[in-house]
Amino acid sequence: MNLPETGQKRVVIIGGGFAGISLAKKLEHLDAQIVLIDKQNYHTFQPLLYQVSTSGLEPDSIAYPIRKVLKRLRNFYFRLATVESIDPQGKMVVTDIGNLAFDYLIMATGTKTNFFGNEHIAKYAMPMKSVPQALNIRSLMLQNFEEADNCNDFAERKALLNFCIIGAGPTGVELAGAFAELKRNVFPKDYRHLNVDEMEIHLFEGAHQVLPPMSDHASKKAAEFLEELGVQIHLDALASDYDGEVLSLKDGSQLRTKNLIWTAGVKGASIEGFSPDVLVERLNRFKVNKFNQVEGYENIFAIGDIAYMTTEDYPKGHPQVAQPAIQQGELLAKNLKLILKGLPMQPFVYKDKGTMATIGRNKAVADIKKLHFGGFFAWFIWMFVHLMALVGFRNRVVVFFNWAYNYVNYDKAARLIVRPFQPKR
Repeated sequence: MNLPETGQKRVVIIGGGFAGISLAKKLEHLDAQIVLIDKQNYHTFQPLLYQVSTSGLEPDSIAYPIRKVLKRLRNFYFRLATVESIDPQGKMVVTDIGNLAFDYLIMATGTKTNFFGNEHIAKYAMPMKSVPQALNIRSLMLQNFEEADNCNDFAERKALLNFCIIGAGPTGVELAGAFAELKRNVFPKDYRHLNVDEMEIHLFEGAHQVLPPMSDHASKKAAEFLEELGVQIHLDALASDYDGEVLSLKDGSQLRTKNLIWTAGVKGASIEGFSPDVLVERLNRFKVNKFNQVEGYENIFAIGDIAYMTTEDYPKGHPQVAQPAIQQGELLAKNLKLILKGLPMQPFVYKDKGTMATIGRNKAVADIKKLHFGGFFAWFIWMFVHLMALVGFRNRVVVFFNWAYNYVNYDKAARLIVRPFQPKR
């Protein structure tokens, strides 16, 4: 890999998500060469991917070039590459564009979709972890509506208009609410000769309530909002198979659909080269100590969703959401400066700022410490927090005006099939 030899220590960061970006932004005055590697040249604001999937936002509203985010860093280098493996003993990162030696390595690779070993669902279902995947969902949705508008067969048309979402966590709930608002406010205007009431939105959850990670109050309010919007909720329902046309559940029931979106689980996007002992097998996350050092290594760290740190308050690790990733990245930046000065590091202590999910216009739920909100106030908090968390002033302005336009006009402006999707059959 073409990088200059400066005589400085080299800090290599793998991943430009919340953890990697929050770390790199705080390394401005670090006396080291900083190299960030990612397979995309942009940072994605993943909490708003569902709005790209449902035509609420264009992808460039929630993505921002990594080089621009970190343009103020001295001695910073970005490399567009896919990391293939790590040689921990040789202190080497192996990528598809060459090898790179490191003094300190930080893995911030996040998660990937977990299909729990179901090969058919993995083949035919639609995941939503990246901008291209979100655009695939948008294209498939609009293509199926166009096909339904020209379809005389009732059963075929119903399959085209059945939208099934597996997993009722925040992503699944937000996606279901967005589809419901399209059905209520947008599609009747676009498809005036189609009976849009034939569109059904099914939300499946293996637990006994929606939003299992949140409070009972948030779960109940979210379920009320979803049912008010016409979403059909299926609890204690586990998907067992999908062939591209028919969804099968563990209880033996089936539903014909050509729109199956999987939001039911994730696992760590770990990198090859480490002993299996340092990974939590079921979750595929690296075991780390209170300083985010990977078990058994002083110069290799893992932060964000890929890190599994057990504490008294979080015996099963921290939640795989943005805030732990951001906070771990910011603290590790301080600790790297302390390391280079020969000073002891500070342990990580997570400050929980709450959990939120939006269901639709004026409808959201929020758990903030011991306070629980539902309705317009929670929706306003959700919008403000997400708007301020976006990277880049331009993105904040674009998203704000999109939201304002959508709110006033009951419309979503990004209903474009710019890249047709070919579903597997």
